[in-house]
Amino acid sequence: MVIRESAEMYLETILILSKKGKVRSIDIAKSMNFSRPSVSVTVHNLEKEKYLTIKEDGSIILEPKGFEIANKIYERHLILTQVLESIGVDTKTAEEDACRIEHIISHKTFECIKKALKKSGK
Repeated sequence: MVIRESAEMYLETILILSKKGKVRSIDIAKSMNFSRPSVSVTVHNLEKEKYLTIKEDGSIILEPKGFEIANKIYERHLILTQVLESIGVDTKTAEEDACRIEHIISHKTFECIKKALKKSGK
């Protein structure tokens, strides 16, 4: 399953926002600091590809394949942030760098990082 970085960011943002309640396009726009029209276009494209559903009330729900991608990216974000902070990177920089790395790191490398963290007890 190959998906572009921007779509991964949208799906991850929807996942994070959904933990607080209903998600609407305006919430995504505010969170990502994007315009509502650009969010609307992307969200509709993600719906066409069956990554999410837009309900009649305007709320957005991740479909299983969208949730799978969002969850994968979010896990990478959390673990990479933790690794960067553990080597002395300040929280703000660790968050920003993890956000970039999470999209390009290979599955194999990420699994090795997770394994190393488990061995270290972190």
